[in-house]
Amino acid sequence: MEDTMYHRTTPELAARRRELAPGIHEAFEEFSRAVFADGALPEKTKQLIAVAVAHVTQCPYCIDGHTKLAQRKGASPEEIMEAIWVAAEMRAGGAYAHATLALHAIAEDAPHVAARSV
Repeated sequence: MEDTMYHRTTPELAARRRELAPGIHEAFEEFSRAVFADGALPEKTKQLIAVAVAHVTQCPYCIDGHTKLAQRKGASPEEIMEAIWVAAEMRAGGAYAHATLALHAIAEDAPHVAARSV
């Protein structure tokens, strides 16, 4: 992430973030620990979900961090890439599905368009 608008995180920045809102920071860290703990889904699966979501939200920090965490929890490069492809399909699928809105708008506006072309 060198030479980009995204700055590297540092221990100093983490400390400043905590200093500016300590209670919220701790609550977020507790929430994160609870979310990623083994439960009905194992942590490896949760990290693969996080990798996919990070690609949809396009957060470079999350992509980097959760990819590394997924690997540490036993995810293979192939599993990580498949999770990314699922994210890509879902993102594209959302655009495809929302075409319904445009098609309805086109149909609703059709009388107006027809009147202009006469």
